[in-house]
Amino acid sequence: MIEKKYGVVELMAKSEDSDKVEEVDPLEAIFDEFLQGPRVFLRRDVLTDRFIPDKLPHRNEEIKVLGYTLASVLRGARPSNLFLYGKTGTGKTAATKFVLNRLGEKAKDQGFELRSAYVNCQTVDTNYRVFAELCHHLNVQVPFTGLPSDEVFSRLCNALDSKGGFFIIVLDEVDALVKKSGSETLYQLTRINTVLKEAKVSLIGISNDLKFKEYLDARVLSSLSEEEVVFKPYNAVELRDILEERAKMAFIEGALEDGVIPLIAAIAAREHGDARRAIDLLRVSGEIAERKGSTRITTEHVKLAMDSIERNTVKEVINTLPLQSKVVIVSIYKGLHDRKGNVVSSGELYEIYQDTCKELHVDILSQRRVSDLINELDTLGIICTRVVSRGRYGRTKEIQFAVAEKLVLEALKSDSLVSSLF
Repeated sequence: MIEKKYGVVELMAKSEDSDKVEEVDPLEAIFDEFLQGPRVFLRRDVLTDRFIPDKLPHRNEEIKVLGYTLASVLRGARPSNLFLYGKTGTGKTAATKFVLNRLGEKAKDQGFELRSAYVNCQTVDTNYRVFAELCHHLNVQVPFTGLPSDEVFSRLCNALDSKGGFFIIVLDEVDALVKKSGSETLYQLTRINTVLKEAKVSLIGISNDLKFKEYLDARVLSSLSEEEVVFKPYNAVELRDILEERAKMAFIEGALEDGVIPLIAAIAAREHGDARRAIDLLRVSGEIAERKGSTRITTEHVKLAMDSIERNTVKEVINTLPLQSKVVIVSIYKGLHDRKGNVVSSGELYEIYQDTCKELHVDILSQRRVSDLINELDTLGIICTRVVSRGRYGRTKEIQFAVAEKLVLEALKSDSLVSSLF
């Protein structure tokens, strides 16, 4: 007989000599239940950011600009550098990969190979690591650390010249690289064609920050000679079309309740216009439905998925922030609670921030730098700000959390240094 007690599955086996209780591996029971339970997915990978569909709804104009700019490679000319701007989930990365895949196929038809490399600068965020990553794309082995950056750059140039042809470098979230390591990487890559003899390199930079160029020094700006494309957030109708296209490939026919996609599209359009997060919400809703043994994904599963995603996203974002950004978040939290208000002003916040830095024995940044960190947190969706006028006293910025405070607190408490304040 099988009994479920306190979440542990026990097998009650009777023998002639005595009663014996044998524990069944709980994972085995979970796996068996999953295999025997109802199924809603046909292809789960369709709802991940690794999947590049055969068509991208509502991005024709942006794809055309990319196509026209990069098509010059088919006539032996180096394409102009491109910079793509827009909020997260507006199709920048997907459109870039889509066009490069098609361009690579066309180049093969023309009898030559077009090489490209994709680098996510959120994780590959130093001069050395970017050059090492590009070397790996060219099958040149570089140690994880230990060489001067100039040596790695030299190996990259030698590898490019030995292979010849065209090489397109995609630097996704390039603003993260510049903010952490400065403009030197971009400067060297924009000047690399003056060093190369047999190869030609073009850059595609992707940024969520429309003010990205303000972080670049004059040398880089003068050598970029880039073309810019701005990706606007999707509206509810566009998100609905995107989700319907993915759902056809991802789910068994009839697995979706009629109201699921309109609900997800409306939520995403209202909150962020982010197709990636909308697709994630659809996927997690399906996973929750399967976990609960349901044959259909309902709006109730969507609501449960929203809670799950928000909790995980907030924790992940805050946990990966630099210490000073966490100190600013702590200061906002303290400001809201000490003053028992719904918002805290930027002036009040800076005073609290200074006191918090003293408590933690960390350096105190200038008010302007703290203002930059506030803007970054606003962009990430952790806080929301608005500028208000106080008449003859000038203007100030009012700040409040854009996510549940309990989630912020949970994430902060996972940091050993910051948690000491709580």
